[in-house]
Amino acid sequence: MADQINSLPLTSICAALAQALAIPAPAQAEKGDRALIDLVRHRTSEGRADRVFMYNPDAIGMWLYQKYTRLFDPVVRHTQLPLPLCSVMPSVTPVCFGSLYTGAQPQVHGIRSYQKPVIRIDTLFDAVIRSGKKAAIVCDPESSIGNIFLEREMDYFAYKSMEDITKKALELIDRDEHDLIVVYHKNYDSTMHKNGTEAEASLTALKENIRDFDVFASAIRDKWQHHDTLIGFAMDHGCHDIDGGCGSHGLDMPEDLNIIHFYGVYPKTK
Repeated sequence: MADQINSLPLTSICAALAQALAIPAPAQAEKGDRALIDLVRHRTSEGRADRVFMYNPDAIGMWLYQKYTRLFDPVVRHTQLPLPLCSVMPSVTPVCFGSLYTGAQPQVHGIRSYQKPVIRIDTLFDAVIRSGKKAAIVCDPESSIGNIFLEREMDYFAYKSMEDITKKALELIDRDEHDLIVVYHKNYDSTMHKNGTEAEASLTALKENIRDFDVFASAIRDKWQHHDTLIGFAMDHGCHDIDGGCGSHGLDMPEDLNIIHFYGVYPKTK
């Protein structure tokens, strides 16, 4: 049905990522997704990952995958588990990423509109730090994800350009010092707001997201052969067109709420 909302909640990802790293989930996180937990259990050498790499492009709705499936082939090649998920309301970036990395509903983590306060409840980053592991976020300094998880004992790398963000992420992969790396790109979201969701410029931005995930995953495959690594292509919400040839999101509708994450494991080979 065209108006059907996905049944799996975005909030089920956080605890599954924590379990992948064999650490306790954040305090308010909802139950972790069983398929993601099983993926890590069955495809890693010891039933857990010692590295998690999360790539977070912005606003790529599931309908884009359904309509432009072949564009996503590089993502599919690196992953084994597609997870159709329902995001949270309102379907705007800080609210959704807040739920992704706390495992909690907006009324629990506290962001319920397009605002960027520091989240004070327990997050995946806090769980990683408590367990003696290292986390890093690489993003635009004005982005939601670059602000709502501040004030923690972790590494933050902020750059204005997509190219510099990508360059730093590849540097962190090469240095291999972090147990959790989160990389955010806003290019599709920014472009579709101005030009519409399927404008040539917007589809070019989408292709850039897919290209960079391919680059990151290929680098991890080649350089982290001594790790069991979980990788994710994991957006926050979807999008739809509005009058004036522009794109938008934030509504309680399938185009905005239905997203599809892709997860894959590169098992240890050395």
